[in-house]
Amino acid sequence: MSKLSRPSYVSGNYKVNGKTKASTEKVGGTVYGNYNMNKNEKAAYDYAQKTLAEVLPQVNTFSDETLKGLQSQLNAYQNQGQKTINNIYTPLLNNLKNDIASRFGNVDNSMFLDKLSSIENSRADAVAQLAQNLILQRNELINNELSNRYNLINLLNGIQNQYNANALNAISSALSMSNSGNSQQQAANSSGLNLNSLLSLMTAL
Repeated sequence: MSKLSRPSYVSGNYKVNGKTKASTEKVGGTVYGNYNMNKNEKAAYDYAQKTLAEVLPQVNTFSDETLKGLQSQLNAYQNQGQKTINNIYTPLLNNLKNDIASRFGNVDNSMFLDKLSSIENSRADAVAQLAQNLILQRNELINNELSNRYNLINLLNGIQNQYNANALNAISSALSMSNSGNSQQQAANSSGLNLNSLLSLMTAL
């Protein structure tokens, strides 16, 4: 009477468009899952890993080049603010001088000095406000830079997580197929063993 062989492990293969995306194999007593990336997936995954490793250590550190770029933007903001202040207050001063000179022949009188003091106080307030705005602008530029960096990190991390999730899902599907195949093989083997037992009993009678 023939002896039934022990069932071998049935590999599970998960295919997409006819190409195997995931498979399982048994080595010794351990079952391993494999996920197959195409070249574009691998390039994106490798880029995400490489860039993430480069960006993370420096996320809160600004290079000299970055600082120069931020300072350049601040300088432009400051220059524009000073230009605006000059465009407002220089004509006011000139008009005041001309008005007083035409009415009184000179600008050495209390009316001129009072109005001049008022204009100068207003200009000083505008300059102080510009200085405050520069601080706010600097903070905004820094926060925007950090926000862009954190967004990049989130994007790269999302790419990695998505590929990892895809791999786990595909391998789970392959493992499920493998388990199904192994269950069928064990059932068939059990059926064969039962038949052998029955034949042995019949032979013994």
